[in-house]
Amino acid sequence: MSKAIEVQQEVTIKFAGDSGDGMQLTGTLFTDNTALSGSDLATFPDFPAEIRAPQGTLAGVSGFQLHFGSREILTPGDDCDVLVAMNAAALKANLQHLAPGSAIIVNTDGFDKKNLRLAKYENGENPLESGVLDGYEVIRIPVTKLTREALIDSDLSTRDKDLCKNMFVLGFLYWRYNRSLDSTLDFLRQKLSRKLALLEANITALRAGYHYGDTVEAFTTRYEVKPAPLEKGAYRNIMGNEALVIGLITAAQKAGLPLFYGSYPITPASDILHSLAQYKHFDVRTFQAEDEIAAISSAIGASYGGNLAVTGTSGPGMALKTEAMGLALMLELPLVICNIQRGGPSTGLPTKTEQSDLLQALYGRNGESPIPVIAASSPADCFEAAFEACRIALQHMTPVILLSDGYLANGAEPWKFPKAADIPEIAVRFHEPRENGAPFLPYERDESYVRKWALPGTKGLAHRIGGLEKEAGTGNVSYDPANHEYMVKIRQAKVDKIADFIPEQELAIGPGEGELLFLGWGSTFGLIKSVAKDLLAEGVAVAHAHLRYLRPFPHNLGRLLQQYDKVIVPEINNGQLSRVIRDEFLREVIPYNKIQGVPITKAELKGFALQVLSR
Repeated sequence: MSKAIEVQQEVTIKFAGDSGDGMQLTGTLFTDNTALSGSDLATFPDFPAEIRAPQGTLAGVSGFQLHFGSREILTPGDDCDVLVAMNAAALKANLQHLAPGSAIIVNTDGFDKKNLRLAKYENGENPLESGVLDGYEVIRIPVTKLTREALIDSDLSTRDKDLCKNMFVLGFLYWRYNRSLDSTLDFLRQKLSRKLALLEANITALRAGYHYGDTVEAFTTRYEVKPAPLEKGAYRNIMGNEALVIGLITAAQKAGLPLFYGSYPITPASDILHSLAQYKHFDVRTFQAEDEIAAISSAIGASYGGNLAVTGTSGPGMALKTEAMGLALMLELPLVICNIQRGGPSTGLPTKTEQSDLLQALYGRNGESPIPVIAASSPADCFEAAFEACRIALQHMTPVILLSDGYLANGAEPWKFPKAADIPEIAVRFHEPRENGAPFLPYERDESYVRKWALPGTKGLAHRIGGLEKEAGTGNVSYDPANHEYMVKIRQAKVDKIADFIPEQELAIGPGEGELLFLGWGSTFGLIKSVAKDLLAEGVAVAHAHLRYLRPFPHNLGRLLQQYDKVIVPEINNGQLSRVIRDEFLREVIPYNKIQGVPITKAELKGFALQVLSR
């Protein structure tokens, strides 16, 4: 019997289950398949901090949310249109985030007495029978049972067979959204090429889920989302940490330098180290240090030796790196410090997102210690931000802090990647060998207060290094009060001068003056632009400016702020950029803050903006 196909403009799906149910993999594979179909998309993985959280409990729920459509997609979606709930806890944790009339695909085998008890349902209460799901389209599938039946001829253990149930669900979703299985079949064949029994079982489960949708008469409708009208070009689906890695490698290639990455594993930055380790053929060297201090110190040594040096971490690791950041600043060596922010303070919320390290990046070091700070705005933008951080570090001989966060690092979107020939070279200036015996001045500066790079071992360039204050020009240790003040001022002037080499602040959307300006930075970009688009369509004179350069600010930012009656600054922190803007420009702004480890939703920010406009 043929099934009707209904075209939808956009869909938000959430895969949810135990941390061992493979929901992150299932979501990633569906995302890759979606990208190949030509839809625009945005994702939001959400998982426990524990490696294996208590099975069946609310704390152990792992989720992956995907918003895709045939129009521009800027956020992973507020409420879900489809929830895949592999057990009772997954349903309970996500029920509040469902849109009215949503479809709920439940694995009924995950709603037995044990799972209901672990999910903290009252004795005898079962949401599949209590009426709490009235008004939703509930699709009940005994996924575990059907997976075992499909694999009845397999020699795998029952436990290993049950690990394939995510493939059954994925196959059913591919049927529901009229998709090909080819991309996932290719992935499985590559991933499990040496484990033929597991490969065959996963393929069988995938196809069984697909044919289940095709053969069950109750399923009368399939859905299709057409390709989005994306700008012509070559695209790939990319996650933020992947894009950041490619940006670092590209910068090293364009500067003609080897790339060194010294790091200590920490969520959510660890993937940068894992990924870079695969690119030795691009003259990349990776070093897993025993702690955060050793990681950044190794990077400083690599920079001293002429490498494009990078270190990466998250909030607690930034705290440990601060003294060494001051050393890199004092030495005036290029260094990129990637901070993939997460919830804090201390070890805080390791797998949850936050923008709470801005003030730490700007001020969190002893002494007068100015370091340029830039921020990525989307998963794909992590490439551009990483490249730009490297450019500034190399051309201005300074450490640079690059801010990303867990939402960007693990999120994904289509990326129209550039051609190598279209990416500019990064000019690097080294001191030449000296033959005439004249005194060498390692801290002699150009008109931008930048010194040249003096590589160790170069004839005639011997000079003193260290963290003690330097005499202007010679670099010798100096305790002279006037010299110290001069050096403090000159290091600040060098960072301030970078504003001459960055673009003026532009608007992401909206008129050059009006009732309201949204001013954002980091991972709030898609959210803010989406809200601004809605308000513009409703006739409100609203605009959106998003900051990449947080130190120094673009020259025209102060003037831009004065063009609007009100300025709202949305942040996933307690109002850090708001404080900096008030201090820098004496302009009153209206903060909107959320500190719950999850992104601000579109409905929340739009509702707040309408309240502000009505005052």
